[in-house]
Amino acid sequence: MLSVQSVTGGYPGHDVLDDISFDVERGELLGIVGPNGSGKTTIFKMVSGILKAKSGSILLKEKPIASYSAKQLARVLAVLPQHAEQAFPYTVKETVSLGRYAHQSGWFQSWSEHDEAVVQRTMAQTGISAFQDHYVNELSGGERQRVFLAQALAQEPEILLLDEPTNHLDLSYQKELLDLLKRWTREQGLTVISIFHDLNLAGLYCDRLLLLENGKINLHNKPNDVLNEERIQSVYRTKIEKHPHPTVPKPQMLLLPEKQAEDLSDLHITEKCLTHQKDMITLNAPFPLRTMSSGVVGSGTGWYRTFVNRHVDKTYNCADHKGEMTRFLEGHGIDPTETVGMMTAVRLEDVAYRLIEDDGVSVFVVVTAGVGNAVDASKSREHVYEPLPGTINTWVFVNGTLTDEAFIQSIMTATEAKVKVMHDQQVKDAVTGTTATGTSTDSILIAATQRGKHQAYAGTITTLGKLISEGVYACTTEALENYRMRLSQ
Repeated sequence: MLSVQSVTGGYPGHDVLDDISFDVERGELLGIVGPNGSGKTTIFKMVSGILKAKSGSILLKEKPIASYSAKQLARVLAVLPQHAEQAFPYTVKETVSLGRYAHQSGWFQSWSEHDEAVVQRTMAQTGISAFQDHYVNELSGGERQRVFLAQALAQEPEILLLDEPTNHLDLSYQKELLDLLKRWTREQGLTVISIFHDLNLAGLYCDRLLLLENGKINLHNKPNDVLNEERIQSVYRTKIEKHPHPTVPKPQMLLLPEKQAEDLSDLHITEKCLTHQKDMITLNAPFPLRTMSSGVVGSGTGWYRTFVNRHVDKTYNCADHKGEMTRFLEGHGIDPTETVGMMTAVRLEDVAYRLIEDDGVSVFVVVTAGVGNAVDASKSREHVYEPLPGTINTWVFVNGTLTDEAFIQSIMTATEAKVKVMHDQQVKDAVTGTTATGTSTDSILIAATQRGKHQAYAGTITTLGKLISEGVYACTTEALENYRMRLSQ
């Protein structure tokens, strides 16, 4: 559809682009990214016919772009610049209707039902139908942006060039616009070439990315390849981290702000952070901790500073446990959005906790445990599922910096230590009579300060793994002994 071949050029006396070559296929959404001054706007102007290349060629549908008349080019290619302006006070509909000019044989003298339908459709798709009779200069920046986008779409182009299309748009219209463009590329074969400053939006929606650096192509490839952590740090000269999107297989780049003095303070999670009441155990961290948990609230990964293990009766109704837990926290003046909350039917006086330190890293482990619904995981098919409050709840707080691998390995190591306790304490599955591996409603939490010594791994024989193994084994054993002693009295 579009072929850029060995293009060099820019402005009089100053070449911005140096030997640029790439192709764009029909129905593709290509994102052009790069830092300021990398050449994004220059290549945009050359592809749109505004600037002429010093050398090389730009072919549109296998014909040199210079061979098209203005009207011929407008039937194939529409352009939405970053700052679209209007010299005359047209209404919204009149402005959008200008997009049909390339299809007219005279100045609106051949206006047809199809022209009207196209204008009405593009206004509806861009959300501007409600104010089609308003003057454009009366609109907000975001509304004007949508008007000029509708004008470009009204050309019914085969290629749409966009310079920061989400500029001035709020989140909902950003999503709607990009969803629309993506749908048009798939269903109608529209080719879209867009400049993006937002790498995350580019990664979410584009089929391929063209990364420019100092007027040259650094890489032209799929988003996951272009949005490489080391590559982006080098090109943009800033600290970022690459993470997967939580719901779709797309890369996301996260900026890393410079740490302030209070972020570097030597604060640790210890029993001083723990408070014990009759109906809940609470740990209040002095700052948010990076967390991975199976809590009733705050499950998954996130940053939290309050951690609650709440006692409920064995007959607790779990039908709306998340909503009820949220209301419980709010009733106690605790913000659920900053909290990991768990439930247990175990009496909280059976809790065991300890701080274990070695080689510049420490872990604080808190365990409540009972074995009323002990299960052998290898024979779980012999059990009938029944939602119950948690029984063995394990908290592991790491005073250190963990990688993603270390978080996952911490869960594995803590679980292995718990299973060993079940074996050594000869806890039996009441249904099968075999040794239990845990209970049917166990919960776990790994939380790290993300300050201090870096821990890449947490397998059982690593420094961190040894601390977790020792702490979880000791605390689970003690909590079970407290539980059994209380039942025997």
